[in-house]
Amino acid sequence: MLISQELNDAISAQIGREFGASLQYVSIATYFDTQSLRKLASFFYKQAEEERDHAMKFVRFVVDAGGEVHIPPIDAPQSNFKSAEEAVELSLKWEMDVTQYINGLMEIAVGQKNYIARTFLDWFELEQLEEVSSMENLLRVVRMAGERNLIMLEAYISHNGDED
Repeated sequence: MLISQELNDAISAQIGREFGASLQYVSIATYFDTQSLRKLASFFYKQAEEERDHAMKFVRFVVDAGGEVHIPPIDAPQSNFKSAEEAVELSLKWEMDVTQYINGLMEIAVGQKNYIARTFLDWFELEQLEEVSSMENLLRVVRMAGERNLIMLEAYISHNGDED
């Protein structure tokens, strides 16, 4: 077995968080979809797929390392938002929290001198840089556009390719 029980349990908890994030992003996407903001919806549907893919990467790692996957209960996502800004702020907060969770997993791997896990987690560390930066930029643009000009945000996303 190439994974300790401590790391196995911590990654299992992260699997639940990643699946929960996927559901939250679907909820945010539908918020934008119901307002006919298709580019924003597409952006968050893509985020939902990415979070599910992240969960599955963790699942595969645990299985390949000889551990056991225990997916914890997943809370229902927030489904009502007062504004686009609130929805994007929630996304940024989530990505900041995930960065801390991934750092915690890395601390366990480093402390246990589990170089295989460290190498695996390196990808997630860099992914978090991209995710946090993306959400910070989106929030900045949402704030500049304001709630009455979200159609301009749709154009911004279209021209920057953020929905691909």
